[in-house]
Amino acid sequence: MRTAVVIPARYGSTRFPGKPLADVAGRSLIRRVHEIAAAADGVDRVLVATDDERILDHVLGFGGEAVMTPESCRNGTERVHAAAESLDEAPDAIINLQGDAVLTPPWVIEAVVREMERAPEAAIVTPAARLDEGSLQLLREAKAAGEVGGTTVTFDREGNALYFSKAMIPFIRDAAGGAPTFRHIGLYGYRREALERFIAMGPSPLELTEGLEQLRALENGMGIRVVEVDYRGRRHLAIDSPEDLRRVEQLLAEDGELVDEQGRGR
Repeated sequence: MRTAVVIPARYGSTRFPGKPLADVAGRSLIRRVHEIAAAADGVDRVLVATDDERILDHVLGFGGEAVMTPESCRNGTERVHAAAESLDEAPDAIINLQGDAVLTPPWVIEAVVREMERAPEAAIVTPAARLDEGSLQLLREAKAAGEVGGTTVTFDREGNALYFSKAMIPFIRDAAGGAPTFRHIGLYGYRREALERFIAMGPSPLELTEGLEQLRALENGMGIRVVEVDYRGRRHLAIDSPEDLRRVEQLLAEDGELVDEQGRGR
């Protein structure tokens, strides 16, 4: 199975313009994400998909591979698809890794690759992490304060997604029921044909209502396999502002780098 990681990186973010080029403890955000992808076992190619010459030149400058994609791409998935379509040799599997996923460990990407190799019937594969009681309480408090970030997922005993939501699912009416809460990690492994089918569907009502693109697949009867991963004590943070970047630097200082100087995952 030939696997390519495609990292969508748009310059003109409304909340954080130029985010991919922002400095994070001495290296650009997009370079760090590229290094994480390149350190994952089972990945044959890493490609940055962008709409801006500055990002393109920067990636080529540190020895990475990048392609320009149309400005008409409405989201990262469309940008990933456009980049994959431009390749001379089409990969069998395409992993969409967000351009700000600087705290995603390489072994999370590896888990997606392994599941795609193990289960050829799985059209889309995505990871999720089980929340311990402390993390669960923090998420509850954030949701109660009105924060939108943080997606949860439920899945059946075979690992097939039942639903994703910005709300806390499952609703815990009786803790004795024993159902855990899983935080969804926003990266996706697609079979090439599955990505083409997904793009062709167009946005769905549930997707637009929750603001979660993956619901398009479920609403159209297209399964998503969820693989459980362990962050091994490391912490996760979404990056939406320059303040978040400073917090990421602090987490990297406390938790350690994910990739060593030789480009290997720790």
